[in-house]
Amino acid sequence: MNATAQSPLVAAYLDAVARETAELPAERRAELLADLREHIEASGAEGEEQLRAVLAGLGEPRTVAASALAEEAPAGGAPLSGAGRAAVSGAGRGKLTMILLGASGVLLLLNPWVGALALIAALVLLWGAPQWTGRQKALGTAAGIAVPVVVVLGALLGAASRIGIVELLLMLVFSLVVPVLGAVVLLRAARR
Repeated sequence: MNATAQSPLVAAYLDAVARETAELPAERRAELLADLREHIEASGAEGEEQLRAVLAGLGEPRTVAASALAEEAPAGGAPLSGAGRAAVSGAGRGKLTMILLGASGVLLLLNPWVGALALIAALVLLWGAPQWTGRQKALGTAAGIAVPVVVVLGALLGAASRIGIVELLLMLVFSLVVPVLGAVVLLRAARR
């Protein structure tokens, strides 16, 4: 074990994760803590500032624990309590957020009112979710509002009178791809 892993910052971080994952089976909790410790050691962080950056990159202990609890199926169908139930419902909200965000672009083209409601709901859920950082939330927001911004800009520039089949297909692809890419980025970030 190197000096980085013996740091009081690391010890406090791992203790917080251990407390937050009390509902996990002991083997799974030990595996999670060992993985975190290994990642911290492999980072090669020197000094308190670099170590804080590594820990921030891992996420808040509560977020790490919520992800681990959401991945863990309740043994024997036993009901989860407290943090476990919150983590599972948080995972459900995260999936709903990604579905709404991914579908919002196409919905905006098909029915602007439904699309706007889906986008607003996705953004409210996104910004209220603890599993993503501010930067990831901003990226998801940008991906979600890209379609309405492009449509409004096109309307302001008079592009509506020049829309042919090629332009329509490009708008459809853009409306589908950009929000879905944003949702995929959020999904990958939530799984870390």
